[in-house]
Amino acid sequence: MKFEDFTYERPDFETVKDQLEGLFVNIEKASSAREQMSLISKVNHIRGHVQTMSTLAEIRHSINTQDEFYEEENDYWNEHGPLYEELNWNFYHLLIHSKFRDALEGFLTKQFFKLAEFSLKSFSPEIIGDLQEENRLASAYDKLLASAEIPFAGELLTLPGIGKYTVDKERVVRREAVRRKFSFFQEHEAEIDEIFDQLVKIRHRIAQALGFKNFVELGYIRMNRTDYTPEMVEIFRQQVKDELVPLANKLYEEQRKRLGLARLQFYDVDVEYRDGNAAPKGDPQWILAQGKKMYCQMSRETKAFFLTMVDQNLLDLANKPGKRGGGYCTYLNDYKVPFIFSNFNGTSGDVDVLTHEAGHAFQVYSSRHIELPELNFPTSESAEIHSMSMEFFAWPWMEQFFKEEAGKYKYTHLSGAVKFIPYGVLVDEFQHHVYEKPEWTPAQRKAAWRHLEREYLPHKDYSENSFLDRGTWWYQQGHIFSSPFYYIDYTLAQICALQFWKRMGEDRFSAWSDYLKICQLGGTKPFVELVKRANLVSPFEDGCIRSVLADIEQWLSANQPQ
Repeated sequence: MKFEDFTYERPDFETVKDQLEGLFVNIEKASSAREQMSLISKVNHIRGHVQTMSTLAEIRHSINTQDEFYEEENDYWNEHGPLYEELNWNFYHLLIHSKFRDALEGFLTKQFFKLAEFSLKSFSPEIIGDLQEENRLASAYDKLLASAEIPFAGELLTLPGIGKYTVDKERVVRREAVRRKFSFFQEHEAEIDEIFDQLVKIRHRIAQALGFKNFVELGYIRMNRTDYTPEMVEIFRQQVKDELVPLANKLYEEQRKRLGLARLQFYDVDVEYRDGNAAPKGDPQWILAQGKKMYCQMSRETKAFFLTMVDQNLLDLANKPGKRGGGYCTYLNDYKVPFIFSNFNGTSGDVDVLTHEAGHAFQVYSSRHIELPELNFPTSESAEIHSMSMEFFAWPWMEQFFKEEAGKYKYTHLSGAVKFIPYGVLVDEFQHHVYEKPEWTPAQRKAAWRHLEREYLPHKDYSENSFLDRGTWWYQQGHIFSSPFYYIDYTLAQICALQFWKRMGEDRFSAWSDYLKICQLGGTKPFVELVKRANLVSPFEDGCIRSVLADIEQWLSANQPQ
């Protein structure tokens, strides 16, 4: 079946509830672990179908936020999502207290039970109303950004649509494009502040209702961080500040000289070369065709995966009015297939989608044999290893996309990985401050952001834009609004991906074998253990960052564009 033929039908909550509660009673009465497992399989079939319907509605609403039918369905899931979560909560409670728990762990994995325990800690029926309101506010932010119509170059552009002009080789063009882009955020400053202020307060209220001091601890539990703590993350952040920020600053200084600028302004940082960044040499359909060739050549596993994606129309890539911004990969349980959503805009980011999001998709395709919906994807920082590493495994095929500019792309990609990590750590530390001090005003939050920028991104020069100089760059970072604490994940994974990049140069076969192994494991292992299974060094270990820095500096020095 093709994606457009996938059937969406809103589940009847009361019917689902009756079915599941009946199965729960039978699970409790079961006389053996094997009998319980048979009933658990039936529960998972129902939960997987509900998840499929929810995901279908989310995808189709993302593709067109102006579609009235899926707008109503989005509202339904915002309201009923927490009610279905309560049913999951009851299910987890039943399994955790099963007299056959030890045997069930052999079937379901210890990681599943740890996730179930975290779910019990992060949910209670009394917070359902607040969870519904949290969902509504996050949707309001998404819809606001999707509504943007920015006049530029004779067109009305979306936020993703103006992206190609913000990296234009002509400085006057990108300066104006970035000004217009952030003018939209400035026009809606009060509205964005209000949405986020309500989100912070409601999350703090939820945390306190569940017995936590503030949302920080609850945020980690929600992110299913089962084998590392905020204290371990703080140590990692310090390593980044000590070892990566100086290298990133050096790269920015080289970039300034390469561009021939007296000062590197904030609208210059995404442009690496005077004659412009590397860009793919064709339209979206051409890029997709090159992606198909690449994955058919990469391995037999990637060939089967990508042919499925293309043949079943499981990619929606074109930017269009009313479409939600950003990109993501998700999974449709009933059909055992991933789906990739993006907004192509003519930049190298289009190719990154076919590596990054396809890395997520390849992983979940590789672990589609796993019955438990909770374990198809691993936890987020582990999932980002798959996506970011796939970006590097795709390097040998970059000539197909960029032709004579492939070298420029690889340099930008590797140096960009280094530059990104301090930003990712900044986003994480900002959220710690925000949720440790929920009483802060919007102005105090902006001041905190700007202070952290000066620590982690000292190159950022906003002297030509007073709005951004007040600390508002984060308005465009959707994770902060919709997925709190989902960001350090990218930095932890980037360090792991850079280790795979190093290993590819030493023994590509061994590196790919380990990568494939962790894709097939899905979410059955927590982060630190998954890293160990991949024969990588944990980012929390002293010396991990240093272990790849010398190779990165050497490669960048040898391949620096003139």
